[in-house]
Amino acid sequence: MSVPISVLILTRDEERNLPGCLDSVSWCDDVVVLDSGSTDLTTALATARGCRVLHRSFDNWSSHQNWAVRNIAFRNPWVLNLDADERIDREFLLEMAAAVGSGEPVAFRMRRRDYFRDLWLKHATFYPTWLIRLYRPEAVEFQRLVNPVTVVDGAVGTLRGHIEHFPFSKGVSHWLERHNSYSSFESQEYLKKPPFSLRDLLTGTGPERRKAAKALFARLPGRPLVKFLYLYVFHRGFLDGAAGLDYCLLLSFYEFMITLKLKEHRLKMAACKGADTCIGADKGAAEA
Repeated sequence: MSVPISVLILTRDEERNLPGCLDSVSWCDDVVVLDSGSTDLTTALATARGCRVLHRSFDNWSSHQNWAVRNIAFRNPWVLNLDADERIDREFLLEMAAAVGSGEPVAFRMRRRDYFRDLWLKHATFYPTWLIRLYRPEAVEFQRLVNPVTVVDGAVGTLRGHIEHFPFSKGVSHWLERHNSYSSFESQEYLKKPPFSLRDLLTGTGPERRKAAKALFARLPGRPLVKFLYLYVFHRGFLDGAAGLDYCLLLSFYEFMITLKLKEHRLKMAACKGADTCIGADKGAAEA
């Protein structure tokens, strides 16, 4: 079937995940793989499967994605943005195909299901988290260094289908390495102390509520414990069994890494306050 949607996949060393992702979008006539220095077979696999492979050094998530939508000449008017460890099924494809011909919206929000040990973590995650992943590239802009928020210039529609996400496909060690990097970006975001809107939290769109929740959470003391209690108790993560417990502990540890790095940033900022120079990211954080 012909669907006016291009697919953008961001990669780095994804030879294990990419084939499954490409299988799920085999209907697409324009798959663009934006690679950030893979040293494995990622780009060879993508080329062999007929993808367009582009290269760009990764700096941060919003900058990377903004570059993509501003500089890539997609062959179709719509773009579906996926990570290599994500999949979509045919039922969701049919829903998207109908949606992009509906007229008014310039972007669509959708939910994602996260899996751990082959189990959908329905309770131990923030499900349902609404993500804007299908959009007209000229109508969107991305904000935040990590876990970017999509700002849309125009109407946003809602889809019922899900992206299937397998964040542990490379094992727990890889998840920890990746979230060590994420926590560095997140700690810099926390330094900015983004403005909090109660109105957005209570009545905003999915992305607006997510942004407001992050702004509120940035102001709370004891965030690692708060996150664990919220996910495991209030959000009933215990219903996901042992996998739910382990995942909630992992997310609280991730929050603990952010907290430690935030303290480290603030100590360095205090040490260089009034000095002529501050080094690297700490100078940037102090000026943010």
